[in-house]
Amino acid sequence: MRLKISLFLNYIVFAILLNSVGTVILQVQNNYGVSAVGASALEAFKDLSIAVVSFLVASYATRIGYKRAMLIALGTVTVACLLMPQLPAFWTTKLLFAATGASFALIKVSVFATIGLITKNADDHASFMNFLEAMFMVGVLSGYFLFSAFVDDQNLQSTAWLRVYYVLAAIAGAAFLLLLTTPLNESAVQTADKTLQVGNLAGMLRLAVTPVVLVFILTAFTYVLMEQGIMSWLPTFNSQYLKLPTSLSIQMASILAASTALGRLGAGFALKRIPWYGLLMACLIIAGSLVLVALPLAEKASQNTVALAAGAGYGWANAPLAAFIFPLIGLFIAPIYPAINSAILSSLPLRQHGPMAGLIVVFSALGGTTGSLITGRIFETYGGQTAFYASLVPITLLLLLLTVFKRMQGKAVKTPELVTV
Repeated sequence: MRLKISLFLNYIVFAILLNSVGTVILQVQNNYGVSAVGASALEAFKDLSIAVVSFLVASYATRIGYKRAMLIALGTVTVACLLMPQLPAFWTTKLLFAATGASFALIKVSVFATIGLITKNADDHASFMNFLEAMFMVGVLSGYFLFSAFVDDQNLQSTAWLRVYYVLAAIAGAAFLLLLTTPLNESAVQTADKTLQVGNLAGMLRLAVTPVVLVFILTAFTYVLMEQGIMSWLPTFNSQYLKLPTSLSIQMASILAASTALGRLGAGFALKRIPWYGLLMACLIIAGSLVLVALPLAEKASQNTVALAAGAGYGWANAPLAAFIFPLIGLFIAPIYPAINSAILSSLPLRQHGPMAGLIVVFSALGGTTGSLITGRIFETYGGQTAFYASLVPITLLLLLLTVFKRMQGKAVKTPELVTV
């Protein structure tokens, strides 16, 4: 139980840090005079470090040791958090997200591998994994309110919000000490053959060029591009376009995280009765319709002269309707990513699940970086409304890609041994 609590706390720490990028993008624009395009680079520092380190760690995690890798990750982010208020600058922020991304790669690979060591059977494994993902969403939701508590709405240039990193350093430090004093028996994996580790890396590369996996990669890349573009820029959209106070802008972005969690929970039950392809097609059509409904409402709200009065008196009770409606897109896009991951893994032989998991992490990270950069460019050049209208493009692409993937996935299930590693 002590080890499970430790793993939960690890995930909460990284959920807060990773998903704070949207909040920090807004704040660095206020504090350091960084442009929207410049601020969007923070997503790249986070996601590219996840991609690179995940690619490498997949082959060498057992040699490092799972507990040691997690301790390195927690120690690294503790130091990075302490640097933020001590050296307030945009470069420090880049360093923080690079450290967070690299550390999360260590955490994710190690935690997932550790689950197999501490669970008794497949049902126990699945149960713990669900609890773990639930803890991640708890961290995402709490992060919005934690950051907003340190924001000074009366002085947008204030760096008082950086004090939140003392709290995060304390949480990460506590997670480090808890794990350090918790025993973990890794003897079952310490005998891993080095040639197998090299084989996993080579297998990942060969798997990536097979047709069904190429289509999956493009589908996953497009989904994460859309999701991260919206998630990373929603606080800025609320603040700069809807003219809400900064703290409220950050808090209301939590609606997207909450709706995403509810969407995935609901899909978990729905997919027991509804084929994944039909469900995802319906979700995408509804998501596109929601964009077309919510953004005209946002335009009316942004033109409201009362809202321009520095956000005086604004709270959850009288925030514009668009601030509530648009984040509900999370309900409908949420099922896509888990469903396609499950579909591709079930199309492949069991021996290929490890390399495939590596590809999922790498290309998801690349998609997140691209989505934030593109949305930031459109946001700066054409405005927030156009940036979010642009989400209709990946939604349309996903309708096409999922149709192609469904057909190819069906063939792969019939002839799984055609893909060799």
